[in-house]
Amino acid sequence: MAVPLTELGPVAPTHLGRPTPVTSASGAWGPALSPDGRQVAYVTDRSGLPRLEVASVDGRVPPEVVSPPGQEVVSVAWSPDGAELAYLVSPGGSICAELHVVRPDGTGARLVAGADPRAAVFAGSWIGPGEYVCTIAPGDGPGADVVLVDVRTGRLRTLATGGFLAVCAVSADRRTVLARRGTRGYRHVVAVDVATGHQRRVLRTDAPGGVASEDGRFTPDGRAVLLRASLPGPLFADRAGLVEVPLGPDGPVGEGRTVLYRADADLDAYALRSDGTVLALWNVDGISELTVHAIADGALLRAVPLPDPVLLGWSLSADGGTLVAELTGPRTPRALWRLEPDGPAPARRLAGNPAPPDGHRLVTPVRHDYLAADGLPLSGWLYVPPGVRGPNRTVISFHGGPEGEERPLFTPVVQRLVAAGLTVFAPNVRGSGGRGRAFMTADDGAARAASFEDVRATVDELVTAGIAAPGRIGAHGWSYGGYLTLVALTRWPQLFAAGATLAGMSDLRTFFAGTEPWMAAASVTEYGDPVADREMLAEISPMTALDRLTAPLLLVHGDRDTNVPVAESVQAHHELVARGARCELLLLPGEGHTIVGRDHLVVLGERVTAWFDRWL
Repeated sequence: MAVPLTELGPVAPTHLGRPTPVTSASGAWGPALSPDGRQVAYVTDRSGLPRLEVASVDGRVPPEVVSPPGQEVVSVAWSPDGAELAYLVSPGGSICAELHVVRPDGTGARLVAGADPRAAVFAGSWIGPGEYVCTIAPGDGPGADVVLVDVRTGRLRTLATGGFLAVCAVSADRRTVLARRGTRGYRHVVAVDVATGHQRRVLRTDAPGGVASEDGRFTPDGRAVLLRASLPGPLFADRAGLVEVPLGPDGPVGEGRTVLYRADADLDAYALRSDGTVLALWNVDGISELTVHAIADGALLRAVPLPDPVLLGWSLSADGGTLVAELTGPRTPRALWRLEPDGPAPARRLAGNPAPPDGHRLVTPVRHDYLAADGLPLSGWLYVPPGVRGPNRTVISFHGGPEGEERPLFTPVVQRLVAAGLTVFAPNVRGSGGRGRAFMTADDGAARAASFEDVRATVDELVTAGIAAPGRIGAHGWSYGGYLTLVALTRWPQLFAAGATLAGMSDLRTFFAGTEPWMAAASVTEYGDPVADREMLAEISPMTALDRLTAPLLLVHGDRDTNVPVAESVQAHHELVARGARCELLLLPGEGHTIVGRDHLVVLGERVTAWFDRWL
């Protein structure tokens, strides 16, 4: 039973104190080991903006920034001869990234692809010195092509077209590219012949259950392809595992065999090693587990201890003996650690701060399980301020995606809210990742309206369990989570006392019209067709129900966002102001869909915290 918003008397304001350094803590991510394993390139925001740095793995040489000032770096990859680094740059926060190259000493920096502001470059793979294969969306249509880039001349050669193709791997003989193709939640890997552009699906289309594959790699001997695929099965049983598909003279042959599978976990990533083993990263209810297996039969050989609970990315040395891992936890920002998968050597931090200056004030969440109205198991991460007992002012924080997942990682805004005395609950409602493909697609298309009931069930659970104080509950979210926040505030205005959204959609019809063409095409299976399903999109768009919103609302958006266009927040603000609603709009200049500038992250944390402290 839902608990209505009660009439409240005056609420004594909470003293927020000085801004906590937690919102300004820096991190390091996206590691790439040099071919000789002696250096690592990575992205870090310790200067206030994501920059490209190079450091020695042994720690003897201090890190050096190698990207030009002002560039917002996204990711990096080392050339096979060690002479150059290919890295993506987000110009002014735009999702339309550019491809640049630079030498490891910081000289020779230049733009090689993506000069057209409408085009978007996506990371790929070096296939030899001077040649890089990647995905480029021209920006004037729904597709994205596989393109070979000559990094010395800037010459581009299109290898494959048709749909959205994201590069996964290149064969050792450079004759075949593996690419992921398809819409969100329904992707599959294809083998692309470099000479002809001919595409062949790696898993046969009649594979039982409609297997969806997200990633592919060639085995070291080149005789097979390994796919990270969501295996057929019922709800919570269709977990992502590893499938081997043999290669014949004309490409992949057969339906493949399962190499790795766990009924309790999704395979997040894997790395092949020349000794016939595979390094597997498992997502077990949001916690990372790193294991080593034999490729031949999938036998577990050993587990690799991790110093933090969530591993988000890695780079493996050519000999497979050294791993640089990007790790984080609720008390520690993203940092790079050196791990030895085969040896007893302890993990060693390479880059990133150990913890914010006030890390002792941070809270470690606990997992909280509950049931949806239809009995579907749900869960989330509960952050309770120290010393709080019984019902408290509570903010429900919805993640983006919706295929994203709440995990116990470093979330500055959440920790800032908790430091101000607010309880935070971060749920994984249906549609979230990490629990198999059926759960992730359970909110697709026409099922989305029914999936909203998980919001109501979440409020009921928090109140019934004595966690949240009725009438003092807020909703907050980023991207799709911002959209879900607006849905919650308009569908159940009696349940929420305040809301704050960051880069959320207010109208799915205008989202489809304004987002990047490739994003719109990829999102049809998720939300519905913008033409055929226009009436349904109107019914589930908060913009058409803003007259029901009664809670004070804070809208935040980067003014360079073209993923969820900034107009989504602007139009909602204009409508609410015209209706006399309590609403504020905060636009962050130069930011895109993800807020990355240190100063803006501090402002964001302070404004969101002050907003909920005021209204709850």
